[in-house]
Amino acid sequence: MPRPLWTGAISFGLVTIPVKVVSATQDHSIHFRQVHLEDLGRVRTRKVCELDGEALSQDEIGKGYELSKEQTVPITDEELDRIPLPTAKAIEIVAFVDADSVDPIRISDSYYLAIDGQVAAKPYTLLRRALERSDKVAVAKFAWHNRERLGLLRVREGAIVLHSMRWPDEIRSPESLAPRQVELDDDEIDRAVQLTDTMALDSIAGFRDAYRDALEELIAAKSEGRELPEPAEGEAQGEGKVVDLMAALNASVEAAKESRGESGGGEATVHEMRPRKKTASKKAASSGKAATGRKAGASGKATGRKAGAAKTTAAKRTTGAKRTARKRSAS
Repeated sequence: MPRPLWTGAISFGLVTIPVKVVSATQDHSIHFRQVHLEDLGRVRTRKVCELDGEALSQDEIGKGYELSKEQTVPITDEELDRIPLPTAKAIEIVAFVDADSVDPIRISDSYYLAIDGQVAAKPYTLLRRALERSDKVAVAKFAWHNRERLGLLRVREGAIVLHSMRWPDEIRSPESLAPRQVELDDDEIDRAVQLTDTMALDSIAGFRDAYRDALEELIAAKSEGRELPEPAEGEAQGEGKVVDLMAALNASVEAAKESRGESGGGEATVHEMRPRKKTASKKAASSGKAATGRKAGASGKATGRKAGAAKTTAAKRTTGAKRTARKRSAS
């Protein structure tokens, strides 16, 4: 079992449950040290007094609250320890609520509560069974690093978990961040819901930190003198384009179906949208009709003129033929 971070007791009415607080998570991030580029010597941070420029040891460093740039009030650890704090060594349960009533944004770090001695086994199991049967979570107060905190107790795989929570006044309002009112079609919303259904999973246990895997591969290659791995090519994202939202949703649904091995119902494309100009379209239609009419009129007139010219030519030929016949008869 990991090293306990804190020892105390859960206060459940008149029942006291001795427990140890153990971290429920572990950090797998890759951490780097700051080094001197010239010789790779480690760069260390020194705590220096800004008044005399002297480097200080931890024994020479205390706490102070800055009232202003000119005035600082010193506070000692002994003074902090004398402040009355009922939950100094206890996780005091103050209420039970439905889990859905707790906003996840208020949940911070998570810890497992382990029994501290066999005497705590029965009351620990009693609290766990009560939480399971009631389908509720417990709200508790406890002290941590000279601060009273709010906590949430729930059951996970047979163990009681303590989630530290933020106080209500520590949560910022998102009111100024919300987008302005926009218009959406019901078809767009239905298609978005269909996309969520297509992308739904029963578990997220299969996800991995791809960046950490790539970083470990890079470090291994450099340490072994191997050729560095080729960077993965990402899809280029176009900027400044107006995207047809419905077409993008359709394409996303089809892509999600293909990734899950389902047959797609058709192809969808994403294309640039140009704002429609209704007035210009009407004018264009009117001018088109007028132009068509003018062309038809001009064509009709030209046809009429050609027909008239043909008739005149034919009449002239007939008159000429009659005159020639008269001359022959006279002779």
